[in-house]
Amino acid sequence: MSSSGSTKTPLVELEHLTKHFSVKQGVFARGKGVVHAVEDVSLVVNKGETLGIVGESGCGKTTTARLMVKLIEATSGRIVFDGEDITDLSRHRMRQLRQEMQIIFQDPYSSLNPRKTVGQIIGEPFVIHGTEKDIKGRVQELLARVGLNPEHYNRYPHEFSGGQRQRIGIARALALKPKLIVCDEPVSALDVSVQAQILNLLKSLQSEFDLTYVFISHDLSVIRQVSDRIAVMYLGRVVEMGESERLYEHPRHPYTAALLSAVPRAELDANGQKRTRIVLQGDVPSPVSPPQACVFHPRCPRFHAGTCDVETPVLRTFDGDHVAACHYPVERWPMTEAELRVGATPAAAAPDAL
Repeated sequence: MSSSGSTKTPLVELEHLTKHFSVKQGVFARGKGVVHAVEDVSLVVNKGETLGIVGESGCGKTTTARLMVKLIEATSGRIVFDGEDITDLSRHRMRQLRQEMQIIFQDPYSSLNPRKTVGQIIGEPFVIHGTEKDIKGRVQELLARVGLNPEHYNRYPHEFSGGQRQRIGIARALALKPKLIVCDEPVSALDVSVQAQILNLLKSLQSEFDLTYVFISHDLSVIRQVSDRIAVMYLGRVVEMGESERLYEHPRHPYTAALLSAVPRAELDANGQKRTRIVLQGDVPSPVSPPQACVFHPRCPRFHAGTCDVETPVLRTFDGDHVAACHYPVERWPMTEAELRVGATPAAAAPDAL
């Protein structure tokens, strides 16, 4: 959304972040297993930019975002926010930092307390942190800023449409003037016309309040519209990351290429060549028992036995800050059917690892 991310000043840094959940398995749930929700994720969110996180359901997008703002605790790894290591921060200090990081939730219906008025919902952060004397006046200012009538202060959530409820959620997130807002699929439950209005609102708020966004979505067209950079996740890992347009124009990881090939578009590309639809075989493996080495190799059309199922790929640099974790990355885009099925030879020169 914003070009101010070009300053490259980090606001959030995740280093080898991992989150495992224990689950019960087997007959009578006597055994225990581990869900590998997020596995060894390292990324940076720069001040003023919008980092999009995209991937299939269950890939770890939301878990990563919640770890980022410490709604859940990491199993291992390190989280740095605005230069301060918050991984093992005390509850008192973390409560102070809560003012600087907020979330806009996916469901505008369940994220608002139906027993409270709009004024109470948006004003609650002021009550908790004691940062505002004229709470009603400030709440009415926020309502006007997100496109709602300040006179709606005493109304209840059920009196509003889905789009209006999401505007209430945005106003609540803005209340304490945060530096970071996590947008967890904020438009997926809305009609297309309302989606555009909410995205335009978020864009204008970002420039006005100097906000940094982490925008989570499974909608590739939305992610492209709002993001400065994009991280693609698969089975708890970041498999590709780079500037938005560069990633869309030339994906390097086969999984990203498969996602982009599924986006509805004209049958022929700009060169008059027929586009290749990449159809992945099989289902996403269970995060309780993820594949060894490359987690994508059971579904990858460029799979090479003896490499992809033996060696774990590291993130390798391509153009600028464009990185991908693949032994046999996509060399040309769009790909032909022959190029899709034939990967690079093991002897081919690979980019330097990070």
